[in-house]
Amino acid sequence: MTTLDIPDTPFAVVDTDRLDRNAARLRDHLSTLGVPLRLHVKTCKSVEVARRVQAGPITVSTLAEAEHFADAGYRDVLYAVGLDPHKLPRVAALLRRGVTLTVLLDTLVQAEALTRFAAAEGLRIPALVEVDCDGHRGGIAPTDPTLVHIGRSLGDHLAGVLTHAGESYFAYTPDALHKAAQHERDVAVAAADTLRAAGLPCPVVSVGSTPTAHAATDLTGVTEVRAGNYVFFDLVMAGIGVCTTDDLALSVVVTVIGHQPEKNWVLTDGGWMATSRDRGTQAQAVDQGYGLVADVHGRLVPGLLMTGASQEHGVLSTRDGSPVPDLPIGTRLRVLPNHACATAAQHDRYHVVSGGTAIEATWARHRGW
Repeated sequence: MTTLDIPDTPFAVVDTDRLDRNAARLRDHLSTLGVPLRLHVKTCKSVEVARRVQAGPITVSTLAEAEHFADAGYRDVLYAVGLDPHKLPRVAALLRRGVTLTVLLDTLVQAEALTRFAAAEGLRIPALVEVDCDGHRGGIAPTDPTLVHIGRSLGDHLAGVLTHAGESYFAYTPDALHKAAQHERDVAVAAADTLRAAGLPCPVVSVGSTPTAHAATDLTGVTEVRAGNYVFFDLVMAGIGVCTTDDLALSVVVTVIGHQPEKNWVLTDGGWMATSRDRGTQAQAVDQGYGLVADVHGRLVPGLLMTGASQEHGVLSTRDGSPVPDLPIGTRLRVLPNHACATAAQHDRYHVVSGGTAIEATWARHRGW
């Protein structure tokens, strides 16, 4: 059987022992709250990962993902990025394939474009109105009168509301995470109540982020939870206490290719093209550089992290400036990512292991928009 010592580096590895444990943890938690999960596939972008985690509806971040998963038989898909009206023909093509594709919007301009297009094509295009719960990105306030105007403009296309607690990624205590989850629920339910009070339907109340999905204790009024990063987790999630480094299911295998003793550096063939340039832990209490370093078996090398990245070179050094360990040319290591979504995006496949170094499968990963 092939092992992690064989393929040319760098390459991405998924540990199914950790993947399965992560999936079970959230599935069991949401089961106790009585709310189903709509898996967000934007992190893994892999049919094999999605099928292993759960059967059921999915969330996507690109229409290319929607099309790829439709090819694999998925029929209940939420496209959770604000709608560009120019992409409506691709939406229509998916609907005509039998996919229930729900889109997202937060302006009257989008709603009017959707209704015009749908009328011309003779289609119903279900749409959620994005509601802002923390000022992170898109969406309108639940108290904004535009919410009802958009709902009325959509008419029969209105499917409900959606919110995403993006600021939960900066909640650093259990209490802060719980408050973020509760606020996310409260805002979503308030928006739904506003639409219903105006005589408009709101069957879907969708919330979700990996931190709030795990921190929620009351999801009354919510119909689904979206999360995706949790299948792999990463150092940002570990830094806010949602997981530990032992839960990280994704890593990148790299090889030592040089040394700079005067700089106390070890060089690898895994630069930012393999690991990404994400520095998501920089604002946290512990800055993990470009990622923590483990041996090829997945055991962390004490004090060693990836501190520099050019296109095809990674720089490893120690956190406290102590001498780097003796790592001969050809030594294989694994880099644990700051942001699993960004690191996975650098690769077109995953090499699959189960707790060890034996490669049991290779899973394709979809790319593009």
